[in-house]
Amino acid sequence: MDASTGAQIIARSLRGLGVTVLFGIVGIPVVEIAEEAINLGIKFIGFRNEQAAGYAASVYGYLTGRPGVCLVVGGPGVLHAIPGIANSNVNGFPFLLLAGSSETHLTTKGAFQELDAISFLTPHTKVASRPASLDAIPDVIHNAYRTAWYGRPGASFIDFPADMIQGTLPSSTALTQTSPLSAPPKPSADETTLFKVAQLLKTAHSPLIVIGKGAAYARATGCISSLVSKTQIPFLPTPMGKGVLPDAHPLNAASARSTALKEADIVLLLGARSNWILHFGSPPKWNPRAKFIQIDIDPLTLGSNPADPALAIYGDLTAVIPQLQSHLSTWSYNPDTSIYTTRLQSAKDRNLAAAAKKASSTALPLTHNAALSAIERVLQKLSPADEGNIVYVSEGANTMDISRSIFPVSHPRLRLDAGTHATMGVGMGYAIAAHIAYNGLGSQPGEAEVGASGLRGKKKKIVCLEGDSAFGFSAMEVETMARYGLDVLIFVINNGGVYSGDADDEKSWTALQQSTLTVPGQGTASKGQEVNKGLRSTSLSFGTSYQNMATMVGGLGLEARTIQEVEEATRQGFQCGKVCVVNVIVGKGEGGELEFGWQASTRGQGRGDHEEREKGKGGRGAKL
Repeated sequence: MDASTGAQIIARSLRGLGVTVLFGIVGIPVVEIAEEAINLGIKFIGFRNEQAAGYAASVYGYLTGRPGVCLVVGGPGVLHAIPGIANSNVNGFPFLLLAGSSETHLTTKGAFQELDAISFLTPHTKVASRPASLDAIPDVIHNAYRTAWYGRPGASFIDFPADMIQGTLPSSTALTQTSPLSAPPKPSADETTLFKVAQLLKTAHSPLIVIGKGAAYARATGCISSLVSKTQIPFLPTPMGKGVLPDAHPLNAASARSTALKEADIVLLLGARSNWILHFGSPPKWNPRAKFIQIDIDPLTLGSNPADPALAIYGDLTAVIPQLQSHLSTWSYNPDTSIYTTRLQSAKDRNLAAAAKKASSTALPLTHNAALSAIERVLQKLSPADEGNIVYVSEGANTMDISRSIFPVSHPRLRLDAGTHATMGVGMGYAIAAHIAYNGLGSQPGEAEVGASGLRGKKKKIVCLEGDSAFGFSAMEVETMARYGLDVLIFVINNGGVYSGDADDEKSWTALQQSTLTVPGQGTASKGQEVNKGLRSTSLSFGTSYQNMATMVGGLGLEARTIQEVEEATRQGFQCGKVCVVNVIVGKGEGGELEFGWQASTRGQGRGDHEEREKGKGGRGAKL
């Protein structure tokens, strides 16, 4: 056997662990790693920006349950990939970042793309390492991969200097051979604490189960379904917890979210953290007397915010929930005799009626609600939610917030959004990762567990619901989709602004633009008059033809301004078999104070206002 190069050892080590896909952007010196990986049958997905590649790899880890791997160059490549690291850590996605670096003998000499990435990333990763020698590469990759995956998932980093990638190791040198790791251990709970928790649940007058994306990652659908069925406790999914149980489940309190939070007295958090998404578990959004029981794989989050450490349970949901059910025995909550559930149902009816009214509008320009509802009606006919064959990717303030309640999800891990960091720009990377995770690439099958997420072998359609501002962060990845034959359907909800636009017609917008371009001093107003400031800081260009992003790469581009045009574009885009961008022109929206919809509820509004805002039906929102 010939001598092995560092690039070959890296590629073999990845393949030995079971890695089948690499995301990233190549350059000197990591191109050799990518080529060796391709030679071994690993698919390399080349992006246009490391940021999108990092997002893709991180969410690939969430979808498959094993670390997603990203390969970038050193220096600026590492810097551009940092958002992927942050996205991984804050959401708990397993992610391994590999990067090249300048030659070791040139350290501190101003080498090409020189960066001390180990020192830079050590505080932000679970482990950041550099092999000491070529024969240490397999062990270092094995450790970083395992560390990203085990415990609370997060990011790991490995730095490979150019001389290590290009160096050779004699064939006589004994090398460790990597092999696939078994799934992480699943810790169970302390029986004494479980008994205490079970006794507390039995005293609840208004219990609530909150299902987070941690439950989706844990593949806990079966045990949570059993728990809810046997106890009859209402549940509330977080945005990416949707689908762990079907949205159509009769005990789903999502349409009465504010009422559930206001009245719940005992709250069971399953794979969810009481952060900003859940208003920190604090009044006035929550019942001030509520007690929180938290079950989580991360001991550092237990007892945070209002959760009582004495009621916190460290363990894997799939191990702990059956234990809890054993302690609950035959107990169940009786929703039929509860004023709590009566109020939940009343709130559901009220909010759903309000949503239906807004969805029925045909006024022009279209509203977000009307346009998204038209898309949903067509998609439901083409692929009903209970079949689980559409993956929704959503980002953008209004678009993400409103679509959350319009598009039903019946299976886990079929709704991806901006997540815990409210990160805009994840959409295109997420869509690419979802397509490859579920559908594979070419003859290679997807790695994501299908199971409850639809019939095995049935292709999933990836549908992106993008605000025009959010789409702009990574729009060039449409070319990546076209290059790899990914028939992603992208709707750009175009209102010409971040949250809201400045005008509903081109003439008005152009006048504002001219005021913006006026030489300072020439646009002053008379005393007592307000200066015409032109375009606001939130403004984007009017009527941008985003559909051309698809046509320029051989895809299908469509524009839609009416309900009929939106419905027809949805049908065409779903069935066209190639990447499609539908540019949906909607009204500029209402101006006002910029806030994320869920955060706008603590300033004295009434309950009805809270409900509407949280359902995304017309409250204020902002790109974060």
